[in-house]
Amino acid sequence: MRPDRVFSMLGIAAKAGSVKSGEFSTENAVKDGQAFLVLVAEDASDNTKKKFKNMCEFRQVPFAVYGTKEELGHYIGKEFRASLAVTNEGIADTLKKQLDLN
Repeated sequence: MRPDRVFSMLGIAAKAGSVKSGEFSTENAVKDGQAFLVLVAEDASDNTKKKFKNMCEFRQVPFAVYGTKEELGHYIGKEFRASLAVTNEGIADTLKKQLDLN
């Protein structure tokens, strides 16, 4: 596990109830306009990465591939997670700066 600012921000977001995780919840957050940032694990399937990349581009939601399924899950207090959406705009903005997405 590599502790870094992105993961610690994800932990804060999760505690604040501002993370939707898992493929179904992430997809719904994007489609409902709740997602301000989507992260997909580096070790997620190519199909999953492509699906979320296309969905996020279409809906103009920032998207990044970051961390492993284990790391994403661990830092939000869950099992393995291949994808997650941050639903708090302020936290998402901070994460985008950390990820150089601005």
